[in-house]
Amino acid sequence: MTTTYNWDLIERLLHEVQNGEGSFAPRKYAAQEAAGKAMAGESVGNLDALKETAADYETLLLKRGFIESRPQAEGGNGENFILTPRGSSLLSLIDSAIPGERDTRQVLDQQEDALDEATFDEVASNAAIAGGAI
Repeated sequence: MTTTYNWDLIERLLHEVQNGEGSFAPRKYAAQEAAGKAMAGESVGNLDALKETAADYETLLLKRGFIESRPQAEGGNGENFILTPRGSSLLSLIDSAIPGERDTRQVLDQQEDALDEATFDEVASNAAIAGGAI
């Protein structure tokens, strides 16, 4: 069975990690993401389920090495994170501001579990994908 991910939500979470130094609040970001989609006329589904998914993604991204706790020397408080090189790579592959990200998301969706560490590292190292030329 293939694991599917909400790439828009993961992108939002990674951007929040990249840009934020305060406490990481995945449920709040999920609600903001849903509000933005609703304003654009897109279906958002069950908000509580989306918030739960965001919390699950935080755990998954941390466990699989896409994010890590911000060091205390950089203002870390145990509730904020930084992107790891793997997390930066993921963000660059799925970032909606970068042309070709939809194709990359399709390639990721074709994997049994695109966020499995070994699977992701292999897909991300593919020069054609990393260069956006799928």
